[in-house]
Amino acid sequence: MPDVTAALPSVPLADYPTPVEELPRLREALGGGPRLLIKRDDTIGFAFGGNKVRKMRLVAADALGQGADTLITTGGIQSNHARVTAAAAAKLGMHCVLVANGSPPERPTANALLDALLGADVRYVADRTERAAAMDAAADDLRAQGRRPYVIPIGASTPLGAAAFVRAVHELLTQIDPPDVIIHSTSSGGTQAGLAAGCTLAGLPTRVIGISADEKSADLAREIRSIISGLSPLLGVDPGLLASATVEVDDRFVGQGYGVPTTESRAAIERMARTEAIFLDPTYTAKAAAGLMTRWRDFPDARTVVFWHTGGQVGLFA
Repeated sequence: MPDVTAALPSVPLADYPTPVEELPRLREALGGGPRLLIKRDDTIGFAFGGNKVRKMRLVAADALGQGADTLITTGGIQSNHARVTAAAAAKLGMHCVLVANGSPPERPTANALLDALLGADVRYVADRTERAAAMDAAADDLRAQGRRPYVIPIGASTPLGAAAFVRAVHELLTQIDPPDVIIHSTSSGGTQAGLAAGCTLAGLPTRVIGISADEKSADLAREIRSIISGLSPLLGVDPGLLASATVEVDDRFVGQGYGVPTTESRAAIERMARTEAIFLDPTYTAKAAAGLMTRWRDFPDARTVVFWHTGGQVGLFA
């Protein structure tokens, strides 16, 4: 499979590929079955890693190419994407404005602490509905000061951000034979859009299953399809081919909402730690792993299942 993303500019924020490891003790604890592997984007060395670093390599390169001097993005107070954006800005000598929904913490912890250490200008809004307008206002303020801001939508879940995971599928196929199933956490949709598009472009029958961290399946699937459609002109590939990509979202593990642990997600954190000494985060990967563990017997014909660890373990210290 040729790497259709090879021509896209990127900045060298981290070394790749990330490891692919067997999970024999977890597989045994689940009662045997298919070969169980983990793709460890949690081990990316830059800014405590995670899937957002892959996206930021392309997005930050685009910002630099447009002459930007400030990165603006948004998320919750404990946003992994915000942390990686702030880190990329610091690394590249840029400024960073973060719009966070929620109240300023009395004592910043975890990602909020790292945002402060990285020098980000954090601006708070009451709830999610105010974030987009606050980013636009921040950009307007900076332009009035003669600055050159670059606004990054939440999660960098744009076609350009998703292209990083088309590239990641190419990377995975240099490490292992095509898996039958890939399970991962999905929220703003960019990671899943890239994985689904990457598998389609490679001609793979691999099922890409996103375990939602917050959104309803239908809403999130619609957003993922929109991102996939934007990949065609970016990558110069046939829109009809990408239109055939299958989008599978499971929202049964959200529980009471975004960032709220469930009984299953707490158990998944403990089981992954105690069988494989791998740490999950409470917002994203714990719910995805709960989905994997609950659905393990749903893949009787699979030979290989990959759990794609999207990072975020800094959230354990919130």
